[in-house]
Amino acid sequence: MQIDRPQSHGLVAVPPLHEPRNPGMPLDLDWVRRVQANTSAIERRAATLPGRRSVKKDWQAAWLCKAISVIDLTTLSGDDTEGRVRRLCAKARQPVSPEILDRLGMTGLTVGAVCVYHDMVPAAVAALRGTNIPVAAVSTGFPAGLSPFHLRIAEIGESVAAGAREIDIVISRRHVLTGNWQALHDEMREMRAACGEAHVKAILATGELGTLRNVARASLVCMMGGADFIKTSTGKESVNATLPVTLTMLRAIRDYHDATGIRIGYKPAGGISKAKDALNYLALIKDELGDRWLQPDLFRFGASSLLGDIERQLEHHLTGAYSASWRHALA
Repeated sequence: MQIDRPQSHGLVAVPPLHEPRNPGMPLDLDWVRRVQANTSAIERRAATLPGRRSVKKDWQAAWLCKAISVIDLTTLSGDDTEGRVRRLCAKARQPVSPEILDRLGMTGLTVGAVCVYHDMVPAAVAALRGTNIPVAAVSTGFPAGLSPFHLRIAEIGESVAAGAREIDIVISRRHVLTGNWQALHDEMREMRAACGEAHVKAILATGELGTLRNVARASLVCMMGGADFIKTSTGKESVNATLPVTLTMLRAIRDYHDATGIRIGYKPAGGISKAKDALNYLALIKDELGDRWLQPDLFRFGASSLLGDIERQLEHHLTGAYSASWRHALA
């Protein structure tokens, strides 16, 4: 079965879409406790996706361009420098060589955002000035989220003041593992308030939550607490984004939308480095939530090396040959 081919210019040259912010809601413990996850069924459904969804030739090129447009281009290394961040931002502004874009008939293609540590926010903001590409800052004691709570809240404020338009916060995993849903809801509400006008992505660190039922319940509680996005991972855990976790979180998003009318975004992060993996995630989003969630305001990939592989695949589509990976370096 093939995914419908999107119109080329509809992938990139469209005005930004903006959903109403998620105001959150009081914690509904009855709803949370009703949430279950049939792990074996979820895993079977996820395992069938690569074999059932296939795109080739022009269709594949179009979907790969769509994938580029929703990447949060990321550098989260201890040896980050302002120079590296500036080079990353240059790649964000021009993610694919002009020659490839010209032959594809694409214009205006950029990534969805640039994601950096707090210290690198000013450099990223300066490098992206004059574009619509937002800067996302990881915050709240990333990646473990174990610094004192008042410092985590202060860190959010510092990142917003520095110009970050999106804040990727990490939740306290212990609240999920002990079933303290009120504490998780209260934490999310305070972090959401500290973000002000900046959109907040709640990182669940799903690889550390134990079960898919915990993932589903944590997703719901964070949305009740006001998260604009829910995100799988920091990228620093031993297990990061997977298709079963994604399916679990997408269905929580769907249930929340059905109940409230509010669309919540989704961001898988960590371990997504191949173009074929990106196509699987896009297909799952389309199947479970529909085309509206394929826009950058509702879906992002947290990735770095993914962009290089996509660019190689696009060049192969045009020339029939794979180029060396160093020709598409990020920085």
